[in-house]
Parts: sequence; structure tokens; C-alpha cells
Amino acid sequence: MALVLNEDEVMLRDTAEGFFAEKAPVKALRTLRDTNDETGFDRALWSEMADMGFAGIAIGEDHGGVDMGFQAAGLLAEQMGKNLTASPFLSTAILAATALREAGSDAQKSEWLPKIASGETVMAVALDEGPKHNPAGIETTAEKSGNGFKLNGAKAMVVDGHVADQLIVAAKTDDGLAFFLVDPKAKGVEIERTIMVDAHNAARIDLNDVEVDGDALIGETNAEDALHKMLAAGRGIVAAELLGAGSEAFRSTVEYIKERKQFGVPVGSFQALQHRSSHLYSELEIARSAVLGALTALDAGDENANRYCSMAKAKLGEVAKLAALEGVQMHGGVGMTDEYDIGLFLKRVRVLQELLGDAAYHQNDYAKANKF
Repeated sequence: MALVLNEDEVMLRDTAEGFFAEKAPVKALRTLRDTNDETGFDRALWSEMADMGFAGIAIGEDHGGVDMGFQAAGLLAEQMGKNLTASPFLSTAILAATALREAGSDAQKSEWLPKIASGETVMAVALDEGPKHNPAGIETTAEKSGNGFKLNGAKAMVVDGHVADQLIVAAKTDDGLAFFLVDPKAKGVEIERTIMVDAHNAARIDLNDVEVDGDALIGETNAEDALHKMLAAGRGIVAAELLGAGSEAFRSTVEYIKERKQFGVPVGSFQALQHRSSHLYSELEIARSAVLGALTALDAGDENANRYCSMAKAKLGEVAKLAALEGVQMHGGVGMTDEYDIGLFLKRVRVLQELLGDAAYHQNDYAKANKF
């Protein structure tokens, strides 16, 4: 496996770097936070991202996408992480698009994937139900009712769930786990917006006797394989965003300690801080290889891709947290204030750590699978 970018990916990375630095820098997140924006992201920005082909990065050309794969999507997510960009990229372009691509019927793909690629539709995947990630613990039910199904249950941490035009709900059926398309305005659907500590958004969703017709079922009533592929994609992309956030936290911290003086010299000249910086740099480089390897394996259809993405998510959560915590400490007291951006990076990293499973979850999952 060659852990290098091809020419198209290098061009995409450079384009994305300039785009997000100009269109969606950290100060844009501050504006969304300070104005308590009802949407939680800039719809005009999402439209521009779609025009750039970003929304359709993992969607085939036959459905209006650019079909560059998950490695390319990771390059976009990394730049979003560097700028703390708020957008429905993960919820819509990755999780929802992957669920539809892997489990949807031809009619469902033809209807929804072009709308995702064009930025016309925002979709949210309602999966987890408790305070921690646990896809094996889904209790939401979908019972047959007439020509369709009746859904009952409660979902938590539904990223962009408060503004989604369509929900993809994971529920248990008599034949196994299944995904359902649910109109968020349907009778029995109750949505509560959750403004997270990082100023990004999620939602709690209650489903009380929600009636959907048979066409709402995405593919078949046994969608375990599609679930695993969707989770692998999501974890790999979250790992890439963590890489971006951790790398930028490290870069800004190094710049700060070069300028901040104590005893008449830059604190960056102190050997202890140099050692800690060197260690963090090495960890970030290892983490970068983990992300690149996982997303490359996912694109190649490697049978171990799920495990690689799980490993990358666990590793990046720990490394990005280290970068953010070291950044706050090396900034000193001002690192705890809102004046500097380092605290915003720490908050974002802590949320991303939990999303789709923290390091402990993935380590336990690996131990169970290998019967340690």
C-alpha cells in the first residue's frame, strides 16, 4: 500500500486548503457561535462546497458526484479540521451518502444521491441512542404496519439532525437491522437541537408511532454490512478531521512559543518544550500515516478496511487530544481564555473523540473480535 497522494489528490488538497482558509476560517465559527445561528452552519458555504464538487466527493458520476473516493474526502475533512469549519459534510456527504450507496435501491440512489451531490439536500443519520457510541445497542423498532412500518424509539447525537431535510433512521426489524428514510416533519417525530461544547450541532430525536410507507425502507431489512461500511467511512473521515484539528493546534502552538518571551528569551528555546514538541510532531506523523492507510484501504475494498478505520479513529482521538492539551498548556493562562483559538480546537477535538466511538470503544471492540 503506497501511502502517497496522486496528482489529482495533491491538487484537491491545495484547492481545499485555500478554499476553507478563505471561506470558512475559525472566525466564521466564532460568528456562528456568537450569533447563536439557528442552522449552525452557513448554507451559502455548503452551496459553494457543492459547486466545488466537495458534496459529491464520494458519490459516483452516474449520480452527479465526482467519485474521487474516501481518501480525497479525507483531504477535505482535514482542511475543515484545521479551520473548525461547520458544515453538513460528515452527516450528508459521507454517512448518508454511504448508507444510500451501500444499501439503497436503484430508485433511492437516483432520487437522493444527486440531491446530496448538488447540495440541495441535507441528510442526517440517526444511529446512536445513549450517551456513548454503541451501534450494537440499537433499541429503536420498526414494526410492520399495513404496507409500511411503524417506528418507535429515541436517538441521540444525531449530527445536523435539527436541520436535516431527510433523516436516515437505523431500527430493528423482525429480519434484522434496517435503515429507513423519515421525513423530520412527519407526525410523531420530535427533534431537540443540541448545541455542543464546540459550537457545532447535533440533535435528540424521539420517534413515537411514526408511520412510514414501504418505500421508506432503504434496500433490505438486513443492513448490517451497509452499517459497517458506513461506520468505517465515518470513522475514517472523522479521523481525518481530527488530524487537521490536531495539526493546526500544534502549528499555532509552535508559532506562539517562538514569540512568547520569558526571562528575555522565547519560551520555545526551553529544552523541555522542545522535547514535548518533538514528541508531538512524531505522534502526528504516525497519525497521518494511520489516516492515509485507513482511507486508502477503504477505497481499495480491503477486507481489513473496517479495522484500519477503527484503529485510525482511536489513534487520532488520542493524538489530537494530546496536541490540543499541550497547546493550551504551552499557551499558559491565556490558553484558557476565548481570546486565543487553541481552546476552540480542544473543544472540537473532545467532541470528535466521542463521535463514532472513542479510543476505549475501539480498543474494546478489537479485543472482543479477537477474543483477548
